[in-house]
Amino acid sequence: MTFKTVRQKISFAHHSIIYGLLAVTLSSPIYAEQNEISDEMNQWLKSRFSAQHEALIPIVAVADMLYSCQQEKGIGQNIAIKNLITTLDKNTLAEQLITCLAGASPKSDIALNYGLKGCFHEQLAELSAVEQQQKMRLVTKAIAALSRNERQKSFTQCVTEQAIHYLR
Repeated sequence: MTFKTVRQKISFAHHSIIYGLLAVTLSSPIYAEQNEISDEMNQWLKSRFSAQHEALIPIVAVADMLYSCQQEKGIGQNIAIKNLITTLDKNTLAEQLITCLAGASPKSDIALNYGLKGCFHEQLAELSAVEQQQKMRLVTKAIAALSRNERQKSFTQCVTEQAIHYLR
């Protein structure tokens, strides 16, 4: 994949700064798959499954936060994000997240950072463990360097892409 192609896809998808930088830096199978899907296909998916997509976004966001929070704190059953989404109802997900956050708000910077890490963990899932660790170090550095607004935009974009992926 050429830099020009990646740059066009980033512009097309209106990726925020972190998402764009990481998409270029982290060439993984899911990025390649996303690049193969046309603008028309994404629009069709969004219009056809708009209600489902909108309902899925907050569930995916909470699952990302919960997964990363549990990983960092070494708690939980180490359930994959996809399994959190498909096996737990939204109320259970929310309750478990609140417990894991231990008093922090789900709208806090801590929760937002967990969400970004969880979302990118999911995006990098097909890489080897060593590659995942390397890429996640880059994600962590990028998160630390960005404003809350930039992180929020990145998280929104990442979760939107995840939800589209689950609708396929």
